[in-house]
Amino acid sequence: MKSASKSRKTEIPAGRPFGRHGEGDSRRTAGGTPALPLSGLRALVGRARHQASALSSGLRDLGAEVLDIPFIEIRKPRSYSSLDNALKSLSDYDWLILTSVNGVEALWERLRRLRIGPKRLGHLQIAAIGPATRRAIEEHGLKVNVVPKQYVAESVVASLRRKVKGKRVLLARAKVARDVIPRQLSQLGARVNVVEAYETSIPQSSRKRLRAALTSVKNRPNVITFTSSSTARNFVALLGEGHGRGRPRHTKQIEGVWLASIGPVTSSTLRELGLPVDVEAAEYTIPGLIKAISSGR
Repeated sequence: MKSASKSRKTEIPAGRPFGRHGEGDSRRTAGGTPALPLSGLRALVGRARHQASALSSGLRDLGAEVLDIPFIEIRKPRSYSSLDNALKSLSDYDWLILTSVNGVEALWERLRRLRIGPKRLGHLQIAAIGPATRRAIEEHGLKVNVVPKQYVAESVVASLRRKVKGKRVLLARAKVARDVIPRQLSQLGARVNVVEAYETSIPQSSRKRLRAALTSVKNRPNVITFTSSSTARNFVALLGEGHGRGRPRHTKQIEGVWLASIGPVTSSTLRELGLPVDVEAAEYTIPGLIKAISSGR
């Protein structure tokens, strides 16, 4: 793993921009205008289809060619019973925690179906894991009380450490997710109810497209983006490669391709899967990821 990472850094030194024309490159286009920072870069974006636009358009605005091949699909849960029961009893809760835009959208869809107005949430203190989730909540006319300094579960817990003892907390999230928030908040004396708002799955239609892109002479990406641990795990599943002894076989399919992670949790998952991390966003957001790719860190 270490030797593989070292050879990759030798091919494109750390801190050097991607593509043919790096940020601040003095080269110009045929028309004489300065080349965009990501001109010559081909990026593979693996976000869910309905979420890819912000990342894809941001990369295109900087001159990149973008391949959209989703590694993850957002689905309705098999049952809304736990979420619906919680929403019908909102007066029992002191805090609401939402950890993704998907969770916000799912929760408000159920509120509409149950004909529960936003006033029923007015007494709640609300925590959002990051700025995108905060904006999604505020679009529904509610105030967000807490956004952590770092947009990961551990930072959410740190932000609420002195606020939740003896409080009833509602956490709406994906069916499969890390248990950092409910476990640690419970240790701090909170009573946490975790409800399933949506689930994620692997889009099988992406399997053939992904393999074709990685084996294409013309369309092979220079960089692949990962915006969550789920996208990392699903990427390996779509490649159809399992773990064996020694170097994971799936790394052979991405030789010469850089992997860009939105933050340390996703980076940790990539490494656990035997994949290198060439770029990690300093700010764990889509704009932060675009900035990190643009600067080639």
